[in-house]
Amino acid sequence: MNKSELIDAIAEESGLTKVDSKKALNGLFTVLAREMKSGGKVTLVGHGTYQVVEKSARKGVNPKTGKPIQIAAKKVVKFKPGVELTL
Repeated sequence: MNKSELIDAIAEESGLTKVDSKKALNGLFTVLAREMKSGGKVTLVGHGTYQVVEKSARKGVNPKTGKPIQIAAKKVVKFKPGVELTL
């Protein structure tokens, strides 16, 4: 499912217009991104938890050449699914 299909599904499920559904979805993404950038955590009960975690620097291997490389430390978003999303 792509973003436009998701917007259509939200509109159908909620009874909102497609324009309002798009605004709501974009608003959700904006709020999630803002919270993640500030190092926060967002928990949606039943859906899951989004949080920023730090990945430490580590050694890796360039798959093309097989030579060792240093992978820099970075921050990534981690998602832990809630009970309703568990398959």
